[in-house]
Amino acid sequence: MRDRNQKDNIYTEGTFITANDNPGLKLIITKYCQRIYYCNVVGNESRQFAYFERDLIAPGQAINLK
Repeated sequence: MRDRNQKDNIYTEGTFITANDNPGLKLIITKYCQRIYYCNVVGNESRQFAYFERDLIAPGQAINLK
């Protein structure tokens, strides 16, 4: 099985997104490398987080908090 490369990621750099663990925190994707999305907090670019694709919520996707 080969690793994903820059061309087959779902989200592109510059996409606004949220994460499953804190859906109220707005993020922007700044980099994608080896299946990891690096995101900065919107309005506070000094805070950066790293997420796998499965940990992100697609823009406009409803979340179900149970």
